Amino acid sequence: MAEREVDRSVSQTVKAQLALRDQILSGSLRPGERISELQAVETTGASRTPVRMALVRLEEEGLLEAIPSGGFMVKAFSERDISDSIELRGTLEGLAARFAAERGVSARELEPLKECLAAIDELLRQVPISIEAFSSYVTLNARFHALLTELSRSPPLIRQIDRASALPFASPSGFVMAQSALPEAQQILIIGQEHHRVVIDAIENREGARAEAVMREHARLAVRNLRLALRNRTHLDLLPALALIKTATD
Repeated sequence: MAEREVDRSVSQTVKAQLALRDQILSGSLRPGERISELQAVETTGASRTPVRMALVRLEEEGLLEAIPSGGFMVKAFSERDISDSIELRGTLEGLAARFAAERGVSARELEPLKECLAAIDELLRQVPISIEAFSSYVTLNARFHALLTELSRSPPLIRQIDRASALPFASPSGFVMAQSALPEAQQILIIGQEHHRVVIDAIENREGARAEAVMREHARLAVRNLRLALRNRTHLDLLPALALIKTATD
């Protein structure tokens, strides 16, 4: 009985965490807005203990900031905060690619990544690329990065990459939907796809340093996407969470 109660509490915590994260990233909760425990109980439908745990987890993720007088506040981020988080992910993914290359990967293990490449190539043949294609790209890109990480065969490193990717806007596809409205959109995706292709080639040829360098450069492309998205906020409906990011002119 006690075990079922624990499972129910964990489930409610995850549900509340996802609901509150969605409210923040959808723009329903604005930067600087205070969230009380009671307010979160009302909006999520979860009980107080799971909500309290969910709020703490969102603080750990970096989306909320604890207020000394009690409760939490939706956090705003600087452009440097986000670029540093992306750089951190790129450094870790570079290490994963180097491990994969140096430890050796079979053709069979690389096959799922090559299937991702082929599916992305198919999307990029669209001119112009549709919003639906961008959405499909997000899924395929996330899968490519997850598969690449697994090739490192390093559980400690995989855990750290998962943590880094959970930082606000630091995931491999954090700004893809926002960039879909930009004139440079297709070019950016083509460059990113070429990075994917080169890192697979480097891993196949056991070139650890090359594989690592490519993935670090790949993350820098995401930083470029961030800057482009922040300078063209006319399509905030595609990524409302951009409102959480402050630029030097804000």
